[in-house]
Amino acid sequence: MAVLTHTQLDQLTRKLKEDYQTRLREVREELENSGNQHRIDLLNREPGDAGDESMANALADFNLAILDRHIDGMRDIEAALQRVRDGEYGVCIDCGNEVGFTRLQAYPTAKRCIVCQEQREKHYAQEGHPKL
Repeated sequence: MAVLTHTQLDQLTRKLKEDYQTRLREVREELENSGNQHRIDLLNREPGDAGDESMANALADFNLAILDRHIDGMRDIEAALQRVRDGEYGVCIDCGNEVGFTRLQAYPTAKRCIVCQEQREKHYAQEGHPKL
């Protein structure tokens, strides 16, 4: 099994840290924007109908989903950086083989080689999807 070179590891670590900062900035912006929207809503408070309330709830849920996605991404990056510190970055968590530099360039938080990831997706494709 080939391991990542020092140069490759530095490049990927730099990318992970940049991605983390980008997501952190996006979370902050989203939180700031949601606060501003809340103030605007309070200023424009007028009696609305059920459709207005439903739309407001849908937008709030959407904003929370965006925040959750960014935070999950930050957690993935933190886990990848921990694998770097532990000397386990670039090693598949399922089979122990190399994840591959090309895969890590495209998806720096990858924790499985492409073969194991494909097997996992086939096996768990229906997880969370109710069957009739």
